Amino acid sequence: MSKHPPSVDSLARSIEHVGLPHPLLVDAARQAIAEGNPERAQDIARGIAQCLLVPVINGTGVIAHTNLGRSPVAHTQTARAQNLEFDLSTGQRGSRQSGIGQLIARACGAQAALVVNNNAAAVMLVLAALAHDRDVVVSRGESVEIGGGFRVPEVMEQSGARLVDVGTTNRTRLGDYRKAIERKSNDVALILKVHPSNYRVEGFVEETPVDQLATLGVPVVSDIGSGLLDAACPWLSDGPPAWLNGEPAARQTLAAGADLVTFSGDKLLGGPQSGFIVGRSDLIKTCSEHPLARALRPGGLVLASLHNTMMSYLARTAQSEIPFWRMASISIDALGKRAEAIIQSCGRGRIINCDSLPGAGSAPGISIKSIGITLDGDHLTMLRNCNPAIIARVKDNSTIIDLRTIDPSDDALVAEAFKKIL
Repeated sequence: MSKHPPSVDSLARSIEHVGLPHPLLVDAARQAIAEGNPERAQDIARGIAQCLLVPVINGTGVIAHTNLGRSPVAHTQTARAQNLEFDLSTGQRGSRQSGIGQLIARACGAQAALVVNNNAAAVMLVLAALAHDRDVVVSRGESVEIGGGFRVPEVMEQSGARLVDVGTTNRTRLGDYRKAIERKSNDVALILKVHPSNYRVEGFVEETPVDQLATLGVPVVSDIGSGLLDAACPWLSDGPPAWLNGEPAARQTLAAGADLVTFSGDKLLGGPQSGFIVGRSDLIKTCSEHPLARALRPGGLVLASLHNTMMSYLARTAQSEIPFWRMASISIDALGKRAEAIIQSCGRGRIINCDSLPGAGSAPGISIKSIGITLDGDHLTMLRNCNPAIIARVKDNSTIIDLRTIDPSDDALVAEAFKKIL
């Protein structure tokens, strides 16, 4: 006679050590019994656990890794109400944008600033509020697709603005923009300049800089994408690093004559997912009054995290307080000492020179010298099964852990994982 399967409840209780709530353990037990293999219940439960949002150790060398949440952010707050939309000075209803807007505007030299939930939303809102049913001039070389299927022509279509392509893929001159503006059939509301944040075009190329576009008498909107506030990097003790050369920054783009600048909050800024519109106060006001502004606004948790991020920039303590800049600026010597300590602790591995990346479409084609530890063989699966999971990479059948993207407090966990593997 065939053996009766265990009850769903008893099987679920037998795998409680996986650490999931009982209803999810029941789901795993039911699936295993339905498959005719109750012994698989634990593996199914662990698979469910791995699909949930959990902290991981980023050993890939990509600082703002899109698949790992981009820039790492530490944020805590008390479970109290906050003056999100309450003016403490008047006791009346206030704006959730006023406080954070002042901080962002001050940090990048803008008249005003508006926060939405990501940079794609920032571009969409600007186009919808300022150019609906009107023309927007874009260089053919900047009518791009970047991460997540963000395609300039499609965003333009959804906003209700009309795309006017000018120039060629590799060369667009000031005269190309001027002709489009002067053409009687066009009703140009904006010039949109888009930074190709995740690729580079090199060779026989030419683009028109913002300071020239600003002479044409049409508002210029520059989407710089990466979120670098100031090319001078006053928050870094040694000034701007070489790998930032050529990366557009909000302060300098505004100073060059851009009327509005849009960028991300979770790339080089090192904050939570968000998008910024900074620049002329009248244009910001128009954007803030558009119906989309409410749909795209961030919540209190994001704004509180952004508040802390911007205060670090204004206090010039970002290098030590914002994880992105702490990782980006750590010295090779410090990384080497950490690598030696890990290898000494676990008794395995070799130190190698490697290259880290800023990540998330920032500074495309640019790398940062780093130090890693390599182990013979492919151990990616075993590392992912650690608690917390360790995400590494494999090259030439060797597993590589880049220490630049690992917080020093996690070095002991890396060493312990190596011991279990080997």
